[in-house]
Amino acid sequence: MDLTINSQQRCFEGTQGFYSHDSAICGGAMNFAVYQPPQAKDGAKVPMVTFLSGLTCTEENFTAKAGAQRVAAELGLMLLMPDTSPRGCGYPGEDDDYDLGSGAGFYLDATQAPWSARYRMYSYITRELPALIAEHFPVDAGRQGIFGHSMGGHGALTIHLKNPGVYRSVSAFAPVCAPSQCPWGRKAFTAYLGEDETLWEDYDSCALIRRQPSDAKIFIDQGAEDPFLSEQLKPDLLVAACEDAGQHFEFRMQPDYDHSYYFIQTFVEDHLRHHAKTLT
Repeated sequence: MDLTINSQQRCFEGTQGFYSHDSAICGGAMNFAVYQPPQAKDGAKVPMVTFLSGLTCTEENFTAKAGAQRVAAELGLMLLMPDTSPRGCGYPGEDDDYDLGSGAGFYLDATQAPWSARYRMYSYITRELPALIAEHFPVDAGRQGIFGHSMGGHGALTIHLKNPGVYRSVSAFAPVCAPSQCPWGRKAFTAYLGEDETLWEDYDSCALIRRQPSDAKIFIDQGAEDPFLSEQLKPDLLVAACEDAGQHFEFRMQPDYDHSYYFIQTFVEDHLRHHAKTLT
């Protein structure tokens, strides 16, 4: 698979790069960022952690704002930051709202027209993009983890729970914990998956945990002053699902923190060290 290098910069003795390629699964150009730690010099294979961003974000948000590269360099972790949706499909309503369409792929494979032709982020994240990374970067595909923020936290949790043997470690910042029961999720699931709510369970962390908990420890940080906490994120439902199913988890409510990247900056080191315990 061909890869276009858009830019590469030296960063903590490693390399931060931005790339693009033509995606067969998403039917067009897709962008992503990769941080290669110094341990990957001369082709030495290193573990990789994928970060999934939230609504309205691109591959640039976490890469530029989280301050993760310093810790990733110390721990020898490659970081992969994909975009959050296909772009420029021309579908009606694609760019009308921040919570549907562009920047709002919800890390699922849409089944409803017109979205089903290109909004296939689940297959892109779990199949096509890892294969591309393995072809062009020195990654140890047997040592992968996944984490994310908000909509991306939802994506990280569901992708881990559906693929626990591939994504061996998992964490999230302020995830959308029960998308079937919040306005963001219900709007997206109705558009992308249709009216049958039983089909939504395949992309709902609470339902997936109750169906089949994983052997991993789910690590979550949530800001107590997050404006989306009660209406959209609903972490109490995830905690209840974990307790009911016997899922190993650690949930930290962080006083005074909100939903921003300042929150992520503060705790990203804890998350990377959480992943490194399993992957390195």
